[in-house]
Amino acid sequence: MRGVVFTGQRQLELMEFADPAPDDDGVVIEMKASGFCGSDLHHYRAERGAALIGKSAAYLAERGLKIGDPVVAGHEPCGVVAEVGKAVDPQSFRKGDRVMVYHYDGCRYCDSCRTGWVQMCERGSTVYGQSAHGSHARYMMVPARALIHLPLDVSFTAGAAISCGTGTAFAALERLELSARDTLAVFGLGPVGLSAVQLAAAMGVRCFAVDISQERVQQAREFGAADAVNSSTADPVEFIMAWTGGKGASVALDCAGIAVARQAAVRCTSNWGRIAFVGVGGNVTLDAWSDLMAKQRTVFGHWTFSNVGMARCVRFVADHGVDIDKQFSDRWSLDDAEIAYQKFDKQTAGKAVFEF
Repeated sequence: MRGVVFTGQRQLELMEFADPAPDDDGVVIEMKASGFCGSDLHHYRAERGAALIGKSAAYLAERGLKIGDPVVAGHEPCGVVAEVGKAVDPQSFRKGDRVMVYHYDGCRYCDSCRTGWVQMCERGSTVYGQSAHGSHARYMMVPARALIHLPLDVSFTAGAAISCGTGTAFAALERLELSARDTLAVFGLGPVGLSAVQLAAAMGVRCFAVDISQERVQQAREFGAADAVNSSTADPVEFIMAWTGGKGASVALDCAGIAVARQAAVRCTSNWGRIAFVGVGGNVTLDAWSDLMAKQRTVFGHWTFSNVGMARCVRFVADHGVDIDKQFSDRWSLDDAEIAYQKFDKQTAGKAVFEF
């Protein structure tokens, strides 16, 4: 099979790999959709070539790899079970099942793994598409425990989005304890931010959205935001205060990962405001008294989701008919990989996906 490998400095190659066979407790997935994620661009733009990092030689040898081997990219997998290892419970997964893949693996024994937060494994987690082969190829082999059933009324492309960006938004809203009593401000309207808008609307929450792209501001309104503002032309904090009658939003979510958006996310909230930082990268400076203590605000960082949280997300999407497919502006074949990532690198369009 061919797989996309990021070779650094905005270059990639379609390399040949042997079709995977399942481990005893593993499953081979025939890919139907493999989403692009903004975090992929860190590796696409990197100075060095693709390599397996932070794993021992013994760990890699068990998987037929060694340090420095090229890794198939992609960590938003969705497809159909093609082969099943002999130790996999047939009541759990069978050939032909529609599945999503939780894109982390860990030791399975530490407290983080046992509670489903495998990316926080105390012995170091594997990330498919980064430190193990991912989903930008026809086939992918993962442990059966990484699979989550995809409901028939959720598309493969939506399942791919839930496997990272949409799942992250849903888990952050859960941690924020969002309810229909709240008003929500979302900063940064890439796939995670737009997912948060869609999910909040499905929860009956009035949502305000902020971005520097007028196109994304308009999309947010179409996706269910009560209102939205272009922060390159207006002060979003002033706008949200006016929108809420001077009280501020009760909840805010930063999906931009830049200081000015994080500051605004905090400062636009009311007394007792709850704020989650989801966007990766950058730092922020806040005044401990006026920004936090005097307003009794709570700020926390959030990183993706647990495996059971991912399952709750897809069930919510199915039960509430959330149209995740609206997020996709670009659908590509693997043959288009080079031009697809060149366009995605500009970060001016919606979500992108390889379809098989």
